[in-house]
Amino acid sequence: MPELPVHHPAHWALSVLAVACLVLAVIFARVHREQARAVYHKHFGQDVPRERMLFASIGFYVGFAGIRALTHAIRAGRGPFHNVSMGGRHIHHLVWGILILLLVGYCWLWQVTLRDRFLGRLLAFAYGIGAALTLDEFALWLNLQDVYWDREGRESIDALLLFGALLSISYFGGRFFRELARLAFRRPVHTGS
Repeated sequence: MPELPVHHPAHWALSVLAVACLVLAVIFARVHREQARAVYHKHFGQDVPRERMLFASIGFYVGFAGIRALTHAIRAGRGPFHNVSMGGRHIHHLVWGILILLLVGYCWLWQVTLRDRFLGRLLAFAYGIGAALTLDEFALWLNLQDVYWDREGRESIDALLLFGALLSISYFGGRFFRELARLAFRRPVHTGS
């Protein structure tokens, strides 16, 4: 398989994900755990829907970047990855996304998330991943044929979904992450004694 060009959306997605992880790692390394917990509680403590939207947005972005990287690794023959087939039929990753969405919807119907906040966060994150897996093959829905590697709208869908995920993370978590960054990079206050 030929190498992907550097300007390819998969390289861009992985680069953005790597930079975002690095920035978050630096911020969390510089902020004390108690301070981060207090800022998180301030922004999300009483606003459960906003917190779930943040987890779903992060899950969406991680799922989208992850599945793009995985599909490109499979196509390039890198690593231990391969396509999933059953009975000679290729199982597209939108199937796994739909199954995740169905599972999350079923749990929400039973109001499982009302009993346990951790479970609510986990299901919101899973919802984001399921949405990413499903929407990543939007062109397959639209054309009713496998055009994943064809030019038909793929690059614009990549850009729209990545940009939308980044916007939603900043919208739902922007104030929280800005305050954490302010705590991480503020100058220490010296007390004279």
